[in-house]
Amino acid sequence: MPPTAPRITIAVDIGGTFTDLEFRDATTGAAHSLKSPTTPDDPARGLTDAIALAGERFGFSSADIALILHGTTIATNAVLTRDLPSGALITTEGFEDVLEIGRHARQDIYALKGPDRSILIARRHRFGAPGRIGAAGEVVRDIDMGALDGVIDRVAQSGVTACAVCLLNAFANPEHEIAIRDRLLARCPDMAVSCSHEVSPEIREFERTATTVLNALLVPVISRYVAALRRRLSEAGITAPLYLIQSNGGAISLEAAVQAPVKLLLSGPSGGVLAAQKLANRLDAPDVVGVDMGGTSYDVAVVSGGERTVVTQGEIDGLPVRVPMVEMHTIGAGGGSIAFVDPSGRLQVGPRSAGAVPGPVCYGRGGTEPTVTDVNLILGRLDAATFLGGSFALDLDGARRALREKVEQPLSLDPDHAAAGILAVVNAKLAASIKFSLFAKGLDPRDFALMSFGGAGGLHACEVAEELGITRVIFPRDPSTFSAHGILFSDIQHDLSRTEILPLAPDSLPTLNAIAADLRAQGAALLDRDALPEDRRALTLAADMRYRGQAFELLVAMPEGEADKASLQTLRDRFEDQHRQRFSFDDPAEAVEIVTLRLTAIGTLGDTATGATPYAPSETDAPGHRPVHIDGQWQDTPVHRQLSLPPGTEVQGPAIIEQAYTTLLIPGGWSLTMTDTGDMTARKTP
Repeated sequence: MPPTAPRITIAVDIGGTFTDLEFRDATTGAAHSLKSPTTPDDPARGLTDAIALAGERFGFSSADIALILHGTTIATNAVLTRDLPSGALITTEGFEDVLEIGRHARQDIYALKGPDRSILIARRHRFGAPGRIGAAGEVVRDIDMGALDGVIDRVAQSGVTACAVCLLNAFANPEHEIAIRDRLLARCPDMAVSCSHEVSPEIREFERTATTVLNALLVPVISRYVAALRRRLSEAGITAPLYLIQSNGGAISLEAAVQAPVKLLLSGPSGGVLAAQKLANRLDAPDVVGVDMGGTSYDVAVVSGGERTVVTQGEIDGLPVRVPMVEMHTIGAGGGSIAFVDPSGRLQVGPRSAGAVPGPVCYGRGGTEPTVTDVNLILGRLDAATFLGGSFALDLDGARRALREKVEQPLSLDPDHAAAGILAVVNAKLAASIKFSLFAKGLDPRDFALMSFGGAGGLHACEVAEELGITRVIFPRDPSTFSAHGILFSDIQHDLSRTEILPLAPDSLPTLNAIAADLRAQGAALLDRDALPEDRRALTLAADMRYRGQAFELLVAMPEGEADKASLQTLRDRFEDQHRQRFSFDDPAEAVEIVTLRLTAIGTLGDTATGATPYAPSETDAPGHRPVHIDGQWQDTPVHRQLSLPPGTEVQGPAIIEQAYTTLLIPGGWSLTMTDTGDMTARKTP
C-alpha cells in the first residue's frame, strides 16, 4: 500500500505551566486539542512529547505531519529573567550612552527620582566607532579603518559573545554599519552580530539601539533553542517543516528566527489574539476584549470593529522594542500566582508565580506557597478528582495547609475569608488591567464583550466582567488551548520598513512610490525564499503618519496600487479619522507628514477553513452537584459536563461547567447558552 500524503497541521504553544497543542486533519477538516506539562529544563522535549502523546491518542504518525507551527516563550523568558549572554555595542563616537540616557519621559511626575532601568550592555562594553552618517544619508566623515580595527580589537578582547552595531542615521545609509559588521565577523567569526539597519531601520535612536541590542543578545538564546528543536524532531523522526510564531501573529522560518529573534517576544500570546478575532467575527461580536489567563500571566488584547490592533513599538519588562507586534497588555496574574502577606500586613497576589515546577501546592510537586489555583480548589470551584479530565489528581489537604500557614494565621482569618479574599484581590487586578487597555483608547468596557480563554480564565471571567459593567462573556469551545487554535491558522509574515520623512503633498509622490516599489521587491524576494506560490501571496502597505511637529505617529493603511493625488487625500482622511477616535480632535489646517513606510508580506500556508470539529454532545451524564463557595457563600451547585450540553441548552447560574482541561464558573444572576459550534455565551440576567 503506497504511503499517504502528510495530512496533519500541528500548532504548539508552550506556556509557563502547560504545553498546549491543537492539530487539524486536512482529510476530515477536524481539529482536536491536547495539553501536557511543560518541561522547563528542555522545552523542545516538551514539544515532541506533546506531539507523540497526540499521535497516540488520535492515531497519526510522524509521517502524517505536514506542518508544525510553534509559539514559544523562550525569548520572553530570557529577557524577563535576564538570562542573556554578555554583549557589546558599537555605535557612533559620542553616542555610547544612548542606552543609559533613554527618554526623559516621566511616568510619575511627582517622583523625586526616576525608576530604575535595566541597561543590557555595561558601559565598558559600549564602543564608539569613527565615521559619521548625516540625517539625509550623506557620508559626513569617512570611517578611519585603522581606528576601527582598534575598536574591533577591544570588542574581541572583551570576551563577549554578541555585538550590536547601531550607528547614527544608519536607517538612511547602512554603508558604515555593513563595513563594521564585515570587519568584525572577519575578526570574530563566531560572534552573534546584529545591525540596526536590518533589525529596525527607523528613526528614534534610543528605541532603535535598544531593539538592536536585544536582538543581538537573543541570537545565541534562540540559536541554541532551534538546535535543540532540530535535534528533538530528528530523534522523533519528524521531518515536517516547523515555523515559529512572531509577535505580529505571523509565522517565520527557523533560519529567519535565528537572525531576528526580537520578533518572537510575544510569540505565543499573539495566537490567542488571532483566534479571538476569528471567533468574534464568527459570533457577530465585533467589539471584544480577549483575555488569556494561564498559569503565570494575564494577557489582555482588544478587538475593535472586528480588527485586532498591531503596533509598531512595544515594551517588555521596561525595555522598548521597535518591531511590529499585536497590541497586548500583560500582568503577572495566573493560576500559579502566589498569594502572600507583605511586610506591611497587606494581602498580595502575584506577580511571582509557582510556574510549572514546583507549581501550585495542590499539584504535589513540592510547592509550599498558596496560589490562585489552590484557592479555587479549596473553595470547591475546582474538583480534585476531575482536574484535567481526571488525569491529574490534586492535593486538597496540602492546599489547605499552605493557605493556613501563609495567609490565615498571619491575618487571623478563617479559611473561607482568606480564600475569598485572595480571589477578590486577583479579580480586582484582572479588571484593572482591562480598564487600562480600554481607557487608553478612550473606550468604554460596557460597549464590549469579554472573551475568556486560557486554562485558568473561566473561573474568573464572569466576576471580572461584573466588576467592569460588562454583560456578555464568550467562552471558546476549547478555551484552554485557544492560543494554539489561533496559531493553527497563522501565515508566513514578513514586516519591512523604511523611514523617510515626507510631507503629505504631491511633490512627495515620486519618492513615496520609489520606496514602495523597493519594499515590494524586498517582500517578494522574501516570499520567494519561502517558496510561496504567487496565488498564496499578499503585499500590503501602511504609513506612520503625524501632524508636523508631533512626537508620535499613527499607523494608517495605504490604498492599493501606485500612490497618486487621490491616494494622498485618502491617507489624510484615514489619518484624521484615527486621530479623532484616539485623541478626540483633528486639525484639518495642519500639515501632515509620512514618517515611515511599512510593508507586510504575507504567504498563506494552508486553507482558510475554521478547522472546528462539528459540535455534538458525546456524553449523557446528568448534572452532578457539589458544595461551591460562590456569591459569598457555600451553595450546593449544579456541575455540568460541557460535552453533555446540546446546542441551545441554557444553564442558569450559579453553576459549574467542566471541560477536559478547564472549568467555567457561572455566578448567580448569569445564564450560559451553548451555541451550535460548541462555543458558549454567558449573559448577565437583567
